[in-house]
Amino acid sequence: MHPDRDEDLSVPNPSFDREVDLLVAGAGAGGMAVALVAALEHLDVLVTEKSQQVGGTASTSAGTLWIPGNHQSRDAGYEDSAEKAEIYMKALTGNAGDSDLRTAYLSTGPEAIDYFTARTDVQFVACGKHPDYHSHVPGAAVYGRAIVPRMYDGRALGADFARVRPPIPEFMVFGGMMVGKDDIPRLIGRFKSLANFTYSAKLLLRYLSDRLRHPRGTRLVMGNALVARLYASLRKAQVPIAFGTALKELIRGPEGVIGAVLEDGEGQRIRVRARKGVVLATGGYARNPAFRAAFMPQPVPQHSLAAAGNDGDGIAIGQASGARIAPGEHGSGAFWSPVSVLRRPDGTTGLFPHLSLDRAKPGVIAVDAAGRRFVDEGASYHDFVEAMFEANTVTRTIPAHLVCDAAFVEKYGLGAIHPGTRNLAPFARSGYITLAPSLAELASRIGVDRSGLEATVRRYNGFAATGIDLDFGKGTRELARFNGDPAHGPNPCLGPIGAGPYCAVAVWPAEIACSTGLSTDADARVIDPEGQPIPGLYACGNDMASVMAGTYPGPGTTLGPALVFAYRAAMRAAGKPIALPRARRPQHGLDAAQ
Repeated sequence: MHPDRDEDLSVPNPSFDREVDLLVAGAGAGGMAVALVAALEHLDVLVTEKSQQVGGTASTSAGTLWIPGNHQSRDAGYEDSAEKAEIYMKALTGNAGDSDLRTAYLSTGPEAIDYFTARTDVQFVACGKHPDYHSHVPGAAVYGRAIVPRMYDGRALGADFARVRPPIPEFMVFGGMMVGKDDIPRLIGRFKSLANFTYSAKLLLRYLSDRLRHPRGTRLVMGNALVARLYASLRKAQVPIAFGTALKELIRGPEGVIGAVLEDGEGQRIRVRARKGVVLATGGYARNPAFRAAFMPQPVPQHSLAAAGNDGDGIAIGQASGARIAPGEHGSGAFWSPVSVLRRPDGTTGLFPHLSLDRAKPGVIAVDAAGRRFVDEGASYHDFVEAMFEANTVTRTIPAHLVCDAAFVEKYGLGAIHPGTRNLAPFARSGYITLAPSLAELASRIGVDRSGLEATVRRYNGFAATGIDLDFGKGTRELARFNGDPAHGPNPCLGPIGAGPYCAVAVWPAEIACSTGLSTDADARVIDPEGQPIPGLYACGNDMASVMAGTYPGPGTTLGPALVFAYRAAMRAAGKPIALPRARRPQHGLDAAQ
């Protein structure tokens, strides 16, 4: 049966409606990856996806994977190793989490990526310089650990291009053209050189051609490229996807999980026998109010960047089957980004994640309700929000405000406002930003202390003159300097907030992924409260508890483990388990279940 159509599951059987080797619940990056590897290892695989599109939250992500020691970077001349990364991870996590899972992740990462590269359309390129997020920690790297998917031509999918969940509108220009981080300076400087103009013109002409046949551009980058490559590879491997079909419950037998009950869009229930097991990859708990209240900080964040269908199905179903959940091992329950809220032209609400394009630039500060800074603005998006949660226990910091002058916005942009924008009035009228002729008036309009904001700006401007931030060290870490303005000195992240008009945008916490999930062993087998694997049950992606123990080491902290543990799960299901490095093998507990 063709893998790109809604799958007909009504196959006669005395006990089940359908039998397969491996049933995968969820067609996000983790689910598609495990299904792809399993199919290539000659298992009969079925993927069930309750929405009508593939990709989940991964489709709207930056698409980066954190894979220390990857061969793409080594071939490009950047030396690194799993051993160096393990030093870094140990320094970050201490004794938190499961060290054997981290060992499995670090030791298997390059192998998993090489597998995809050699046997599928899932191809990657080295990022080169892309610093770890804690450059002051032993073992951190500046180059070589981050990889990104190669650009993909969505036209190769034909009509099934519509099955790929699009990125958020704010990550596209001209109403539907994707641009990567490397495209931005060329587009902004399109009139500064012939090379930039030619490059920009080619992008625009390609996009205009696309729009004659498609609702958006087909030049896919970032997470959309990763999702499309996984989907294209599944099509080639003839792996069926049952769209519009949800996982409802697991079927257990004396030997463990033997299958699952699915429900299609018409409410029909289908019993599927899974000879090798069931993989939970439904995207995590992000849209489940009860899990949010249980696992996230107080006050529970009201915004989420997760796909709309990530209701915690896999986690709830796994928990009902005796799986272990340990939120205390996974920090604040999620991985975070500050987001600003905007009203789209169609009247819907959008969220813009402030990942790397504005906060580290010279001339912007983040303030709480007292008008005071509370964080190094150039910190990683996750650490920025963690600082919001911590500061909010003393002074209201949810929302916080990014404050700058209008000249900053014209030069660097701010959130959803693109660089080069001079007329900020429409954004003020829509409520996205607040404009004021003076700092005092700005403070009044955004509800922060007037004297506090004025004093903060004076002090910050003094730091900008010397290039040394005595309060939070903005510009001292590699990540901030990487995202700052290299042409600005003496510190690429410190510049004065000049004469008005002044601008502020409110930013809120929102998760980009969940860190709390089902506890697993090193092969992604779900474990029970006693630490023993539940036979026939796996979890990967955001349904699997994060291996990072509440830390965020670098770019690709979620997608890296998603693909690596998908690979390990598929190999285990296919009877080809991957051994841990001998010197690091566990001596008790989970070792008995290997």
